[in-house]
Amino acid sequence: MNELRLISFLPAAAEMAFALGLGDRLAGVSHECDFPAAAKMKPVVVRPSLPLETMSLREIDVKVAQCIGSGQSLYEVDERVLERIAPTHILTQQLCHVCAPSGNEITRALAALPVKPQILWFTPHSIAEIFDNLRELGAATGCLEKAEELIAAARERLKNVAALVKKAKNRPRVFCLEWIDPYYCCGHWVPEMVERAGGGAPTIWGAKDAIPSA
Repeated sequence: MNELRLISFLPAAAEMAFALGLGDRLAGVSHECDFPAAAKMKPVVVRPSLPLETMSLREIDVKVAQCIGSGQSLYEVDERVLERIAPTHILTQQLCHVCAPSGNEITRALAALPVKPQILWFTPHSIAEIFDNLRELGAATGCLEKAEELIAAARERLKNVAALVKKAKNRPRVFCLEWIDPYYCCGHWVPEMVERAGGGAPTIWGAKDAIPSA
């Protein structure tokens, strides 16, 4: 598929593209795509619409809530760069309107393109679904065999971790935060990762649930 031109609005998707050997086909990224290092050399197609560098965490939280409540976009798509790249595929997500472009931003991106690209939505809630996303990307880009190899290798690593965890005498209680003002706890696949790694399983809060005050 020599004509492939990928744009990733999602850091994890960019990482998957490189893992599949598609780094040279990744023609554009979001401002957060920074791994592997080569991803930082790609043209940035989408950036946050808020001046995050001048805002406190609390201010960001309030403004994000206001934008979502009024239907405003949290991200700005560089339509000139997008048109120049003319992507065949856009990699993004529908899991969280805050974490990466989705919804309004995708609609704007498509409106700016005369030829509509294929949209791959990465929306995993578990490690198994992350593997499904990798498989979907492999299938869409002619790299399914490589994707299956990566998945098999990852599963083997997980088995090795499980074997080591069984030998542990204690399971430490682990608490994961993704935002600290206000506090938001990690959800989706993060509790599963902690448990697989030998951590305890405290009460799980959704990613957007604030910790109640004492």
